[in-house]
Amino acid sequence: CINMGLPAHNHQFYTIAEYLELERQTGIKYEYEDGEVFAMAGGTVEHSLIGNNIGGELRRVLKNRPCNAYNSDLKIAISEEKYRYADASVICGPVEYFDENPEAAKNPVLIVEVLSESSESYDRGEKFKKYRQIPTFREYVLIEQRFPLVEVFFKIDEKTWQYRVYEQLDQMVQLDSIEAEIPLAELYSGVIFNEQTSN
Repeated sequence: CINMGLPAHNHQFYTIAEYLELERQTGIKYEYEDGEVFAMAGGTVEHSLIGNNIGGELRRVLKNRPCNAYNSDLKIAISEEKYRYADASVICGPVEYFDENPEAAKNPVLIVEVLSESSESYDRGEKFKKYRQIPTFREYVLIEQRFPLVEVFFKIDEKTWQYRVYEQLDQMVQLDSIEAEIPLAELYSGVIFNEQTSN
């Protein structure tokens, strides 16, 4: 996903109601943590394309199942005071939320981030750490946009995450949390890789 920017100016701390109103008034997505808001920057053409591809593939494999795929417009609630945006996510069953913010889902089972140079360390580190606080969260998918690389972290138990890596376009990406497979080539459909950076 795109890295958090600088806190919004005007005043330093926002209530949740003020935060939601700020988003409505500006049309800008902000991540929220304990009263502070952080503007989300825009993404590249490749980032947008890959995000759209993963959404389409998730929708396809979830057809006629009690799970739904969501795009980057869905706010994810880590707690009553922490909200993030992911590039894609899956929720099984009804969307659940905290009373303080009925616009943010607190029960994703799968979360996807498309990596960018500015956000990669955040997505791998601090953001993943935050997501792990969500009780329903079972699988984390990181998609590189500069070359074919998909990394999948699947929760075995509270202390153990299984790691799988996919780097060949003819591979199938296994998603255990939703019992599905997605062709790696479909995630990168339409993406033209720079020969110097692709393997």
